[in-house]
Amino acid sequence: MISSMLNHPILWGGMVLLTDLLAWNLLHLRHRAAKIGVRLGLFLLYSVVIIEAGISPLEAPSWPDAGLFQFAATALAILWWIYLARVLTEILGLVLTRRIGHSGRLLQDVIGALVFLVAIVAAAGYVMQLPVKGLLATSGVMAIVIGLALQSTLSDVFSGIILNTTKPYQVDDLISIDGTEGKVVDIDWRSTRLLTSSGSTAIIPNSVAAKAKILNLSKPSNAHGVSISLFLPNHVRPRRVLDALERTLQGSRDLLAEPAPRAVLKAAGETSSEYVASGFISSLAKRGEVRNQLFDLAFRHLDAAGIGHQEGGNRSAVSRAREILEEVKIFRSLSEEEKDQLAQGMTAREYSAGQTVLAVGDVADGLMVIATGVVSAALAEGKEWVEAGRMGPGEVMGEQSILADSPSAARFTALTSCVVYLIDKQITRRCMEQRVTVGKALNKLQAVRTQNAESLLLHKPVAVSKGGFLSWLGKR
Repeated sequence: MISSMLNHPILWGGMVLLTDLLAWNLLHLRHRAAKIGVRLGLFLLYSVVIIEAGISPLEAPSWPDAGLFQFAATALAILWWIYLARVLTEILGLVLTRRIGHSGRLLQDVIGALVFLVAIVAAAGYVMQLPVKGLLATSGVMAIVIGLALQSTLSDVFSGIILNTTKPYQVDDLISIDGTEGKVVDIDWRSTRLLTSSGSTAIIPNSVAAKAKILNLSKPSNAHGVSISLFLPNHVRPRRVLDALERTLQGSRDLLAEPAPRAVLKAAGETSSEYVASGFISSLAKRGEVRNQLFDLAFRHLDAAGIGHQEGGNRSAVSRAREILEEVKIFRSLSEEEKDQLAQGMTAREYSAGQTVLAVGDVADGLMVIATGVVSAALAEGKEWVEAGRMGPGEVMGEQSILADSPSAARFTALTSCVVYLIDKQITRRCMEQRVTVGKALNKLQAVRTQNAESLLLHKPVAVSKGGFLSWLGKR
């Protein structure tokens, strides 16, 4: 009896099912397609085994006199349909994943549920000979009742399917849904989960996301917009503000040349007007850093243009020179009287866009302080020039001539029209004698600049980070 059972194809059909279960859970293959291929091969083997045993998935088993074999054959025929549904869902899942990525998981689940439903109905009709029409009619009524009860949930499910097929966003994208901004961490049956900048999780129902205004900050992947908004009094001439904001945009090396950055007057109110300065960056991770940089540059360039001061464009050269000294860090240890005296000896020089402010090898007549505009610092490497940084109001040049009458190691060129104040060399040296901290600051500035210039040329063509040349510019 036992030997006859061991040789019976029905037993071998069960062994194939057990083999499939073990192989799927224990077999560690590098590619998912290989596992699905193994499952498909075992399914075909299972089909051959049960057909050889006289079992057809399209009709009821014909062993009414053998109760045990009748039950086993019925079970194997039903399992054939379930097995088929499982193989089909795995194949569809592989196809969807390759076509639309991780976001196809929800669509795969819905299609899989439909495939299993069809398989169950087919097994009930073919194998168990149940009245399928009545079952379908009853199922339809139940579906209507359940659909009405779960209307909101079903709305989320089908909205999720639409979001997965149209793909306005995917996992790991940075998006904004009706003002809620965050990184997409998951898209499931009911909702989209966002990880916000504050570290919290925002759960957006799919039905809400499908109807909402969606802003995908991760697309396109090579250019991401960044902008700042400023509100300034209406009595300030717009052209002056726009000129200062254009200098602000040119002062940032992180902004892409194409699409070109721009400054616009967005709206004019009763007492103030809104100005927007915008551009594009290549890395979304630097968005916050660049915005902070633009706000700082805007403050400096607007202040350099006299915007916000009562006297506006009527400020004298001495008053402007005195104001710019407050922005120069190396002179912050001076008293108010010392700064007033130093401002008396400052002379203004104007440079047009493209004009060289200080050439390589030139010995500056004194310490040069940028009052308005943007100056580019470049280092020579053979016949090429490598831009090391951009400088704005309050930053200094020519410190090496003050310390040791040494020539400039970099070329400084005006990117925009500029006003540069020159502090005579002898006046600066007397200031260093009176205040030791000034000399220490200049020595430290020169040492850091020399070190970072060598590092820049050594690591070329690696892009220069803010921690390089810009770092020592910030330590002026």
